[in-house]
Amino acid sequence: MALIHGCRLNDRTSQKELYYLLRGFAMKICYRYTNAQEESEEIMNEGFVKLYKNIHQFDENRQEDILLSLKGWFKRILVNTCIDHYRKTQSSVNGHVLSHESETIADHSETGLDVLSYKEIIEAIRLLSPGYRAVFNLFVIEGLSHEEISQKLGISVGASKSNLSKARDNLRKLLSNKSHFNVYVTPQ
Repeated sequence: MALIHGCRLNDRTSQKELYYLLRGFAMKICYRYTNAQEESEEIMNEGFVKLYKNIHQFDENRQEDILLSLKGWFKRILVNTCIDHYRKTQSSVNGHVLSHESETIADHSETGLDVLSYKEIIEAIRLLSPGYRAVFNLFVIEGLSHEEISQKLGISVGASKSNLSKARDNLRKLLSNKSHFNVYVTPQ
């Protein structure tokens, strides 16, 4: 892939093209871990810096679909960058109110059903406290074990399990309340 080769040569045009190709994908990942667009963009940009700095480590021969392989590799970078950010800010973070900024990020590969489901789920996840949200994302979405989560976040395995349980309960309540408000009543 010419873009990857260009990025390895530190070609600014290639870096810019790759940035615009992966920006929507990257923002959606970062939004799972943050409450504000500015914070997500900061983390995303830090992730892109790491991608450009380490692009020589990416093996494009690993998989037939180079873009898919690159997205998987970049996703790992972004998730780790989000975790690092969480660790730095966990003691000073308070719950934030959800904004509609996350709903305006375009991902051109999604369908109308994907957008609706994505928006509802992300809205509910973003209402969780930062600790619950981080554990939920790492366990449910990223597929990490409680042992891996405890190591990454610097918490006990029991705290990871407890946070996941509480996150699921809170999500269940949030989505249940949301569905009560969205019930269509047939006029009589």
